Amino acid sequence: MTDFSNASTDNLKLSFTVNKTPDEVYEAINNVRRWWTGCIVGKTKNLNDTWFFSYPNIHFSKIKVSQQIPGKRVVWQVLDSYIEFVDDKEEWTGTEIVFEITSEDNLTKLTFAHIGLAPNIACYNVCRDAWSFYINDSLYNYIVTGKGDPGESIKIAEES
Repeated sequence: MTDFSNASTDNLKLSFTVNKTPDEVYEAINNVRRWWTGCIVGKTKNLNDTWFFSYPNIHFSKIKVSQQIPGKRVVWQVLDSYIEFVDDKEEWTGTEIVFEITSEDNLTKLTFAHIGLAPNIACYNVCRDAWSFYINDSLYNYIVTGKGDPGESIKIAEES
C-alpha cells in the first residue's frame, strides 16, 4: 500500500476545500456512480468491493476498494486496465487512486492523487484533464450541491 504522504510529487494530485463535514465528503467519494462517468458494474462502497469501470472503446479498469477510513481516507487499487489510445494498454494496472480527507480552518479538504499516473506515462495529459473535471467539477459539485456531472453517456447500474 502506498503511503500517500510520501508519494512522489510527480503523481497526479488535485485538491479542493468545501464547507461540508469529513463524513459527508467520504460518503460522496464512495457514491462513485453519481460523479464519475462510464458504466460502473459492481459494488463500490465497502472495503474489498471490486468493481468495473468502462468507457466503451476507450478505457476499462477493474478496481478494488483497498482501504477505507471513514471521514479520512479511501484508496482504490487498479487490478487490471485497458486504455485504447496508448501503446502500453495496461498503464493504469497496479496504480492506486487515493482520496485523503482532512480538516482545515473549519472546512474539509479533499486531496486526490492517482499514484503511478505521472508525466512520463503516455495517458498522463488526457487522464489528468479527465480527472481534473471529475474531481474538481463533478465530485466537488456532488459534495456541495448533491448533483455531480457524470455525463450523459453514463449508465447507472445501481448496487445490488
